[in-house]
Amino acid sequence: MAPQTNGCILFDWGDTLMRDFKEFNGPMKDWPHVEAVPGAAEILATLHTGWILAIATNADVSNEQDIRAALKRVNLDQWLDKIYCFKTIGHNKPSLEFYRYILDDLKLSSRTIFMVGDHYEADVLGANRCGIRAVWFNDRDNENRQAEMVRTIHRLGDLPMILAGWG
Repeated sequence: MAPQTNGCILFDWGDTLMRDFKEFNGPMKDWPHVEAVPGAAEILATLHTGWILAIATNADVSNEQDIRAALKRVNLDQWLDKIYCFKTIGHNKPSLEFYRYILDDLKLSSRTIFMVGDHYEADVLGANRCGIRAVWFNDRDNENRQAEMVRTIHRLGDLPMILAGWG
C-alpha cells in the first residue's frame, strides 16, 4: 500500500528551486556553476514526508536525466519524486496540455495539487486554468497577489504556512 500523502507540490525549476543563469547555454547539468535558490533544500526536506514533490518545467534543452543530474549537483535530487519537462510532455506551461498530462499521470484531484513558481503567467495562471492552486514565488519585489486560487510568497520558507492556511 502506498504511503498517505497530502497531495503533490509541483515546483518550477529555474529561479524557483535552482538559479537560472542566462549567461550559460545548454543543459544546466553541464554549466560551470549551479546553485540552489536559498531555502530550497530545507523546504524540500521539510515537505517531503507528507507530499509528492515534483518539478514542472519548460526547460527545453534538458530531459529528466539531465534535470536530475543538475539537481544532484546541489543535493536537491533526493527530495524530488517526479520530473515533468517539455522533452517528455511535448507541451510548455501555461498550456492546458502540459498541466493535463501531469494530472493524468498523478491520478490525483486538482484540489490536492499545488504549483509553486516564479513566472506568474506560466506557473500561476497556467495551473489555475486546470483547477490547480498556485503559489507565486516572487523574490524580486514586495508585490503580493492573492485570490481564491493564488497566494504569494517572497521566500520558500513561507510555503508550509501558505499550504496550511489553504486547508
